[in-house]
Amino acid sequence: MHNNPLPRIDENPDIRTLLLPHCRLKQGEIWVDPITGHRVACIDATDACATAELMEKNRAKVAIQDPPYNLIAFETRGSQDYIDWARKWVTTSLNAMEKDASFFVWLGADQRDHFQPLPDFMLLMREFPVQARSYITVRNQRGYGTQKNWMAVRQELLYYVQGSPPFHVEAEYTDIPKVLRGYYKEIGGERTENMERSKRDTIRAGNVWVDIQQVFYRLEENVSGCYAQKPLKSIDRIIRSSSDYGDLIIDFFAHSGTTLLAAEIARRRCFTTDIDPIYCEIAIRRLEHFRATGRTGWQNGHAFEAELPAPIESEKPPIQASLF
Repeated sequence: MHNNPLPRIDENPDIRTLLLPHCRLKQGEIWVDPITGHRVACIDATDACATAELMEKNRAKVAIQDPPYNLIAFETRGSQDYIDWARKWVTTSLNAMEKDASFFVWLGADQRDHFQPLPDFMLLMREFPVQARSYITVRNQRGYGTQKNWMAVRQELLYYVQGSPPFHVEAEYTDIPKVLRGYYKEIGGERTENMERSKRDTIRAGNVWVDIQQVFYRLEENVSGCYAQKPLKSIDRIIRSSSDYGDLIIDFFAHSGTTLLAAEIARRRCFTTDIDPIYCEIAIRRLEHFRATGRTGWQNGHAFEAELPAPIESEKPPIQASLF
């Protein structure tokens, strides 16, 4: 069985040294996809000038942001520093969007630290001309174990809108069968129940998603080396619910390139950025890998195997504090 995973890039500076020479982007540079016009930029999400250059005169219908939950450029920061930083990238995001647009943010609530940064971020969003639409919980199959507390198996997804963007309810339907019966109602003199009146035998996702498997090494979409990869199914649901064919999606924290790939599959354009050239390269290679093979990731391999075919061994530095 093939087994050549990439250790976590953020925890291994020696691996970064090996990978950087194989990255096509340097700070400030933009890769433009010659086929569909996707764009990947190696820039800081808080840099208004750089994000404006990326967007040119384009405006996005949907923003899907997955910022590091307690880190700024891999350094753990206090809540106020984090919120000050978040204010900047939220501003650049909203400036890049249409007047009728949807804004999604993945954000953690660390039960070991007063549920930060989620509550302070919610308060921050009151400063902006957006309307809170929903608070979505994604239920993981796995979590970090504990003997003295409830196991944490959730991820938080905040949903805001500005103006009146579309919402396609069809994207909300899952393949989970309906099992609950009840809610009797008189129709034509006869008492009926919800299952009899339903036009579907499956349920809608609602704002608690229980049908999405978080990514781990056995899945084809796995991108080893990344520390916060979101499932393709979750991003696909967001894109299909809030946009139409050809619309522009933005993601200013590319990481494993999931939003870029989901947009490609759903026939939307994506402009995505990362401050780290390695994650920019991974996102580009993941798109190219999908087009060449139809595969959505590398499972037990990695994006740089052509250059580094042998298993990479690295002495790990002390693990940083992280909410991932």
